[in-house]
Amino acid sequence: MRDWRDIPHDRPVLIAGPTASGKSALAAQIVEQRGGIVLNADALQVYGNWRILTARPSPSEEAALPHALYGHVARDQEYSVGHWLREVSALLNGPQRPVIVGGTGLYFTALTEGLAEIPATPPAIRAEGDGLALPDLIAALDAPTASRIDMQNRARVQRAWEVLRVTGRGLSDWQADTPPPLLPLHKAHALVLRPDPDWLGKRIDRRFDMMMQEGALDEARAELPHWQPARPSSRAIGAPELIAHLRGEMSLGDAVAAAKIATRQYAKRQRTWFRNRMRDWQEVVP
Repeated sequence: MRDWRDIPHDRPVLIAGPTASGKSALAAQIVEQRGGIVLNADALQVYGNWRILTARPSPSEEAALPHALYGHVARDQEYSVGHWLREVSALLNGPQRPVIVGGTGLYFTALTEGLAEIPATPPAIRAEGDGLALPDLIAALDAPTASRIDMQNRARVQRAWEVLRVTGRGLSDWQADTPPPLLPLHKAHALVLRPDPDWLGKRIDRRFDMMMQEGALDEARAELPHWQPARPSSRAIGAPELIAHLRGEMSLGDAVAAAKIATRQYAKRQRTWFRNRMRDWQEVVP
């Protein structure tokens, strides 16, 4: 995406892509060359306790260009796609053209297709779901919802289980009543990065090695006293593995290898989402 003339001045820009695909660098280039503000659409980069492991922009990068919705949520704070939509809606019509970038496909889908207004999950129900094994959560889902979600993604499965448990209606039923979107796709310039999987795998490994050199282990060590694996903020890729090492449960080499594998698996899930849900987005090959 080197020809800046392809990007209209009068429309928001959306940039989706798997982890380590270069989407943040592309967003920064667009804002630097054409103006605007970089808005985060990554569910883990919102948390203030992680910068290195979530590949948030560095302090110098944030200072060089306008950025928003990065690192502003506490580790123990509830934050959902609904929270993100409310925050991004306040910035869509601001003085700076939004360039929205991230790897959380659900954020982009909610933005461009709408989000069902589902009642919040009470803490007691959330705790009940936390105590159930993934197969038990799956077995309790309604068939229409089960056919539409990634069964390997525990967070998505548990969310569907919670909705059914709280409301008596399946998630797919709620989604059928979705209100109009904040930003219909035809009003934005939407890009999705589709890198070669082998190229991306090697890049993931190199980037994690770089994260370790930049202090990822120290970042995990600072989190250790506060660590609660059930928190959404604890889903930062690589965090469980480094925490396990710090607890003496595995060697550092094994932790790094496991974190790289987890990152590759996450990137594969992202690519599947983008392939299935973003067919109308402009494809960019890094």
